Amino acid sequence: MKNNRDAVLGRQLNILQMVREKGEVRTEDMAEMFNTSLMTIRRDFQTLEGQKLIYRTHGGACSLDHAVKTGSDALNINYYRDRISEFASRYISDGDRIFINGSRTALNMLRYVGNRRVTVFTNNGWAIGESYPPGVTIRFSGGELRSRIMTGELAMRNLLEMEAVKAFIGCAAVYEDGEFRYDIPTEIGINEAMFARTKKDIYVLADHTKIRGKESDESQRYGSCMYDYPITLVTDSRADADAVKKLTRSGLKVVQVPG
Repeated sequence: MKNNRDAVLGRQLNILQMVREKGEVRTEDMAEMFNTSLMTIRRDFQTLEGQKLIYRTHGGACSLDHAVKTGSDALNINYYRDRISEFASRYISDGDRIFINGSRTALNMLRYVGNRRVTVFTNNGWAIGESYPPGVTIRFSGGELRSRIMTGELAMRNLLEMEAVKAFIGCAAVYEDGEFRYDIPTEIGINEAMFARTKKDIYVLADHTKIRGKESDESQRYGSCMYDYPITLVTDSRADADAVKKLTRSGLKVVQVPG
């Protein structure tokens, strides 16, 4: 057992050194280099991030210095998304059954549920290999895996056999007229199924970078839709004030997470 712990610690120290040297590394490269699984490397990233030594990115990890030096808002956006996750977790009650779609921000809520018992039904492949509080039970929809999101006939059929009291989803963008965009258009049907099987409350989680003006990304709206359900949009304090007002007028309830 001790040898195994030593091996894990040694690998994580080597990963940390590489991240610091290169600035940014890919999960696949690390798995190949250390001859281990992607899931193991993600757990290593999670451990190192929990110690505030690295920052996990989509598909890899980078040093904190790199995130700042590149001038990107990656680190700041991660902060706001985490604030949204933590705030939205307050909407989860002990004993709830909830839907979560492919949103990593929505999935991240589960880290903040404490000792509450919650059953999650999701098509979110990012949950595989992650660690959550002991009261969290996760059930997967199954289906065709695309960019870590499960879609297709099997996912839809299983969703239609489930019920939840609340649904938490994300999106690629939300426009000021109340239209939501998704990078995987087939996920629209999955979200609709989740909404139809939700008894109570529906929440959409979107940081300020996803709040767009009416004319933004017109060419990208092929994967967009409007929902005929009461929806609470949870965003952060940096969301454009004018867009928030228009979203409210469009019928959405908008909650902005403080600072």
